[in-house]
Amino acid sequence: MVETIDVAIGPDNQTQPSLAGPFKAIVVGLYGVPGSGKTFLINQLKHDLGEEHFNFYEGSEVIGAIIPGGLDAFLELEEHGKVHWRQLAIDRIRRECEDSGHVGVVNGHFMFWPEHEEAGRPVYTANDLGTFTHILYLDIPADLVVQRRQADLLRPRSPVSKEHLLKWQLAEKAELRRLCSQNEILFFVLSSQHSTSTVSGMLRHFRQDTNEYNLQRAATRLDEVVLKARGGPETVLVLDADKTLAAEDTGTLFWRKATESLYAESEVKGCPLTALFSSPLGYSDTAFRQAVLLYEEIACEKQFDAMCEAVASSVTMHPEFVTLLQRIAEHNHVIAVVVTCGLRLIWVKVLKLLGLSKVVEVIGGGRITDGFIVTPSVKAALVARLRDFHHLYVWAFGDSVLDLPMMSEAHQSIVVVGEENTRSKTMDAALLNAVDLQGLKARQVLLPSRASPRLSTTKLPLVQLTAEEFVDSVLHRRIHQLLDSLHCDSAKLLMTLMRDASVSGPALREVHRRVGWYLAITFLPAISGLEQHPIRHVQGHITNGYRLQHEQQTSVVALMRGGEGMAFGINDAFPLAMFVHANTPQDVRLHHVQGQHTIVLVDSVVNSGKTVREFVNQIRKLHTTIRIVVVAGVVQAESALIRDANLIMVALRQSDNKFTGRGTTDTGNRLFNTTHLD
Repeated sequence: MVETIDVAIGPDNQTQPSLAGPFKAIVVGLYGVPGSGKTFLINQLKHDLGEEHFNFYEGSEVIGAIIPGGLDAFLELEEHGKVHWRQLAIDRIRRECEDSGHVGVVNGHFMFWPEHEEAGRPVYTANDLGTFTHILYLDIPADLVVQRRQADLLRPRSPVSKEHLLKWQLAEKAELRRLCSQNEILFFVLSSQHSTSTVSGMLRHFRQDTNEYNLQRAATRLDEVVLKARGGPETVLVLDADKTLAAEDTGTLFWRKATESLYAESEVKGCPLTALFSSPLGYSDTAFRQAVLLYEEIACEKQFDAMCEAVASSVTMHPEFVTLLQRIAEHNHVIAVVVTCGLRLIWVKVLKLLGLSKVVEVIGGGRITDGFIVTPSVKAALVARLRDFHHLYVWAFGDSVLDLPMMSEAHQSIVVVGEENTRSKTMDAALLNAVDLQGLKARQVLLPSRASPRLSTTKLPLVQLTAEEFVDSVLHRRIHQLLDSLHCDSAKLLMTLMRDASVSGPALREVHRRVGWYLAITFLPAISGLEQHPIRHVQGHITNGYRLQHEQQTSVVALMRGGEGMAFGINDAFPLAMFVHANTPQDVRLHHVQGQHTIVLVDSVVNSGKTVREFVNQIRKLHTTIRIVVVAGVVQAESALIRDANLIMVALRQSDNKFTGRGTTDTGNRLFNTTHLD
């Protein structure tokens, strides 16, 4: 029979905390029953950490410093009066930490519980819950606390039994876990096994653990993976882990092992992740940070490693993924990386057991020493970085709602669909919303093959990971083609007019129009092909004429303002094409690409390729496979670093000159007679 413990509700007359300030200060509450050693720990931490970045507070001393008459006057007050001064004390601590930028560590009491009373009396305030970002609970064995209380000659302490102290500790921990999850406070139980240096390291981590710092650490790890790859990768597979690479959820398996383990000393039992992510924290960044603290709480580093080893040995990876990754290992231009919100170490060990550790890198967390947490937003940011910063073609594989942000950033998205009784129950609705309302283009793979599809195979076409057609599409080389007219005499004539400093304004715009027309009729028919259509001959009969294949399904996008003249020339050559003015990538909308076969991006000069990449990325968000043709007068050689499987660049000439025009040398200024404005 489980004993129930009554805990009185806190006072109703507490005011809401005032949290106005330049930022949310990091303030760590240190709790534990009287006699657990909080003051001793505070003094040790002060010695270890110093006070350059940390402020240390005894809660009772702060109260005594602000109330007239000191602590003795406070003790004479009725409870509602004490609440007022407790609130003022924590507000003062918060303001000092905000002003100094220091981390505050506050020693305080959560509740008092005389042994003769039925329930404990909470002494925390609403302002405490609004101020604390972290709470550490000093959980010392009750018999040791009894000994310390008896040996304490400096403070008179009333006798208390070991049994009552244990009940008191259980009540405080249970209530603190509940309150912390409701108020976005990170909670950790410190046992007698945790050294002062461990706590100091944890506080240093809390100090720097912002979302920005976390993403920076994750991005740095990603960059290391890309730089480590041999031969200059062009394509990357980003793989979720749990229920994607294998049917199992390794987090659930870990906690099952932890519960069975003889050395798991925390009172956390079962799988606390279920309760955590179904709490008010949901799948927030705070929830993922709390998950790390749960893993820290359950076992030391050595024990954690052993449990991860045991879990890894029980995981069966889908053979289809094993085969695909083995095929990738044969090619230097394709790399694979597991990006998991779960436990990094387990998947490192799984891949090692399969002989894939040199093929697949793992980015994930689970322990503070991993340096960062992986959340859905971090996953999405890493995929975007692979796409935009490293200019790689990205395939994303995932199974749940947490993977949708990542898949939305990828060029190709594959939803892994497992057995109906084990797969995510919330995925269908979120996936339908992503496909219908957010423009996600995805396909699905059934693992095992007997699994029923999600949504429909019309909305999410089926793929087979081991089919040669699919493997070939993954292994396809992604470097785009560059076609130029450098060695053509007619191009040299046009080139001369474009470079002539005496030609500007309307005359130069006309030259650009001619260049656009010339490049259009020279290269685009070879790229898109021609189609016949009936025309009336000058002699009166009907005959066959030719036009660009799918001319009506071609969109000519003028990158303003320099690309307009050439774009008009292309439109002259292909008058049925849609014409779009675009000042920014966001000016290219879904209706500009929907139902189209080709997008022609037009700019007068492509320097680094940054602007073109931004437009290409925008188009790929709207349509992952549509053909893109970039047409420019001049393309600098380094812009050829743009990677896209279905992109072709067409230029009058390619230049090794890295000069970027300004003022009188800027093409846009020359086109519109605005050289004096720059």
